Amino acid sequence: MNDTTLPPISAEQLLNDISAQYPSLSRQLKLIGKYVEAHREHLALEGIQEVALACGVQPSAVVRFAQHFGFSGFTEMQKPFRDAISQQIAPGRNYKARIRDAIKVNEPLSSTDIARQFLDESAAGLQELLGTLDRSDFEAAVDLLAAADSIWLVGMRRSFAVASYLEYALQHTDKRVTMIGAMGCMQEGQLRSLRKGDVLLATSFAPYAPETIAIVEAASQRGARIIALSDSRMSPLAEHAEAVLCVQESTSFGFRSLTGAIGLAQSLFIALAYRLEIDGQ
Repeated sequence: MNDTTLPPISAEQLLNDISAQYPSLSRQLKLIGKYVEAHREHLALEGIQEVALACGVQPSAVVRFAQHFGFSGFTEMQKPFRDAISQQIAPGRNYKARIRDAIKVNEPLSSTDIARQFLDESAAGLQELLGTLDRSDFEAAVDLLAAADSIWLVGMRRSFAVASYLEYALQHTDKRVTMIGAMGCMQEGQLRSLRKGDVLLATSFAPYAPETIAIVEAASQRGARIIALSDSRMSPLAEHAEAVLCVQESTSFGFRSLTGAIGLAQSLFIALAYRLEIDGQ
């Protein structure tokens, strides 16, 4: 960081900056970066001593982390999180509360105005994804899927729609496709059929579904090769993944779009289908 570096203007931008710089950070700063992302909804309320203790570092390291990203210190770094605590980074807030916030902040909107604004934000998110898509990771994901005999899919809660689409699409190939569900909490039983070398494509976004994290960890222990479709290279899924497909969804009226994630999933399938056709499969 140089003297002219400006601090991120939002919590989301800071998280994006942390993700982008994560590979080059020191060990201590990586620990703090992972903590910031995993506990973003609490960071606005915690003291520097609490954060340092949780990360296993000295408070001075937390200050260095804040300064590395352009802030004068820890307190200034907390401000974007305080500003965002009532928005999407506070996942505990219910849908009614978000709608009420939109009503308070904006002039009365027609249903069509709401649709246009949400779709406009979604389109902007797709444009951002187009500019940030990592070529090497995307190619690696296609390589893994093309070489796999058996593909496993998991996506819980909000991410279920993405995994469900991939299950449908991949059934148009000759691959063996298995969707891991949580019905009856029988996912552990399903994983007994997973073999070393199988590919697991896992989808989850902050706050990450504990069930998905547990499945990824178990599959990795059984020798599966992991593809993560998530929102950060610091996500718990990325730790076990050979390819990480990152997408930062747009937000409108406090709701995160799924446009980018679905678009990325469709792109992945089409690229795979093209590869298989070229290879004569």
